[in-house]
Amino acid sequence: MGTVVDGKRTLKMSVSSVDSMASLSSDLCYDILRRLDGANLAIAACTCAAFSSISKEERLWEDVCSSMWPSTNRNDVKNLISSVGGLKKFYADCFPLIVNKDVPEFHCNDYYDYPQEWTEADYYGDEDEVENISPSDFVSIVDIRYREKTICSKVVWGIPYANGSSGWFYNCPFRLDLLANSEQEADDVVLSLSDGLPPRWSIDRERKDGKLWHELRDGIRLSWILVNKKTKRAANLSSWSPIGGQRHWPTDNDFLMRFGSILPAKDILPCQVVECILIMKFKVVASDNSLTSLKLTELSMQLGDMEGSHVNGRNSLLVLREALNCPRSKNYSEALESCQLYSRVQSELKEEKMRYENRLDTMWILGSIAACATFCLYCL
Repeated sequence: MGTVVDGKRTLKMSVSSVDSMASLSSDLCYDILRRLDGANLAIAACTCAAFSSISKEERLWEDVCSSMWPSTNRNDVKNLISSVGGLKKFYADCFPLIVNKDVPEFHCNDYYDYPQEWTEADYYGDEDEVENISPSDFVSIVDIRYREKTICSKVVWGIPYANGSSGWFYNCPFRLDLLANSEQEADDVVLSLSDGLPPRWSIDRERKDGKLWHELRDGIRLSWILVNKKTKRAANLSSWSPIGGQRHWPTDNDFLMRFGSILPAKDILPCQVVECILIMKFKVVASDNSLTSLKLTELSMQLGDMEGSHVNGRNSLLVLREALNCPRSKNYSEALESCQLYSRVQSELKEEKMRYENRLDTMWILGSIAACATFCLYCL
């Protein structure tokens, strides 16, 4: 029925209120939830029993994970995720970033006592404990995005060339290079203007304004998920956004970006914490007026201690196993804060080391002068 108000006809509408979420059909609830991303889906699951029940559907989390990590669309990866607890657990483990606030504060006497505390067992690891870990236990699931577009997805099963407990891997610095060891025979990963890159008109202009470098650094995102098949745990070792980098290194056509996280090494290494260093390197392969293309030339993982030395393979396996049990946070600033704290403590340690070595040099110089003067006086 219509009514007339101030000469205008209006319509009366009756709206039936929804008494409870239970009155919604399961299909409607599913249609609502499937439109949410992972974080909001987890929040919605806490609002009512209906959403909580439907949010357990693996189909919902399959859509969430595939949009976040396209590598999870592979059948072998789906089987792996099912074996470690399912997609919902996988998202809960891998979406938050690792946060380690247990970085030891620097004290001026730490440097002097630190090297003497190292024993052969500390440096090379407990062989009995390492025997319980196999490089084949680990799976790397890696995805790279540039401005919300996936440009690279790779999966590496195990750690290549690490077979044999007495092999070189266990005593040499640990390094995992995905481009050299990936099982996929994929085409080269290339970024171009069609992906949103700005043109680089000349090297001199790029050195001045750094526009290409800033666009690349601000738009690139890296996810490096490590899964332990034996312990059924997973974690994202990347910082998602770059935490550092160098442009024009080692040449004018190279751009290096650094991702990573701070991992605990308690009872594994004397320094108690190590840095997971993820290196991504691009090279300019075409730069002709408005044409600019960047090729991915390196994507690797290493572990470094407080003194900047790379951790060997044996201890790296122990650290990576423990890293999957680290506290995590959805707050990117917390993960960045732990990286900055580690860098500050590391810088202080390096500065103290330099001061200590300078004092030693001064003592040797003064000692040599005193010895020469004494010898000259004795001869006279």
